[in-house]
Amino acid sequence: MLTASEVIDHTHDPADRVVLDYADRMIRRKRLVGVGGTAFVVDLPRATHLSPGQAFRLSDGQTVEIDAAEEPLIEIRGDLARLAWHIGNRHTPCEIHSDCLRIAEDKVLFDMLEVLGAKLVRVNGTFTPEGGAYGHGRTMGHSHEHSHDH
Repeated sequence: MLTASEVIDHTHDPADRVVLDYADRMIRRKRLVGVGGTAFVVDLPRATHLSPGQAFRLSDGQTVEIDAAEEPLIEIRGDLARLAWHIGNRHTPCEIHSDCLRIAEDKVLFDMLEVLGAKLVRVNGTFTPEGGAYGHGRTMGHSHEHSHDH
């Protein structure tokens, strides 16, 4: 069985590609099969956020490109600053555009945003939310062992 223990930033002429949704693009160890049938086991040293365009380097030297899958999302329009505050206050990953916000489909958040006056549309699309302020890629949260008192 082929293994992938390295992720590279880009690849030329990949042997295959895998299409993963946002949740599946956080990975440490998992068996994957590319759209062209290449089967391999991902075995990374730590949980890693994968971005579309990156690639796995396989044990035989080939590469498998990472692509984002379409998934159910909520597109949000309205008072974006206020709505973004409420989304962020719930530590919800959010994709930010100049004219809208996008979050993963969530009935509770849909209902909350509707009450707040947001204009909401359910869409399908790729989801690449904003990374955290303390690093690149996925927001991993932060420890609450410190005080928020100032």
